[in-house]
Amino acid sequence: MRAHTEYLTFDTKRSRELIHLTPKCAEILERSGVEEGFMLVSAMHITAGVFVNDDESGLHEDIWKWLEHLAPEGPDYAHHRTGEDNGHAHLKSMLVHHEVTLPITKGKLDLGPWQRVFYAEFDGKRPKRLIVKVLGF
Repeated sequence: MRAHTEYLTFDTKRSRELIHLTPKCAEILERSGVEEGFMLVSAMHITAGVFVNDDESGLHEDIWKWLEHLAPEGPDYAHHRTGEDNGHAHLKSMLVHHEVTLPITKGKLDLGPWQRVFYAEFDGKRPKRLIVKVLGF
């Protein structure tokens, strides 16, 4: 079995941002040499997430609207009593989750026709890391 690990760092210009990761994941897979296995893509911060969905701008708007509806920015979070102001970002991270596992078949990411991988930043404007770990044969 082979294992290959790479770390990516994002320093977003905005507090809230989506970054399309599929091409970068494919590059990492190629460097790994793995033909059959899995790729773990995981945000290493508790105010960010990783998810798989369509790369369509209207859907992205809907996702942001839905997340803001469920976990709106504002002062009314108990977490803010600690001096932080990002309670909403922690909850948004829980909604989209912090990682995905992607299948690898014949040396390629085995995604559905419209599936793409995204990093979702909910409290950016500073460096944040992501780990990509490829395991397989």
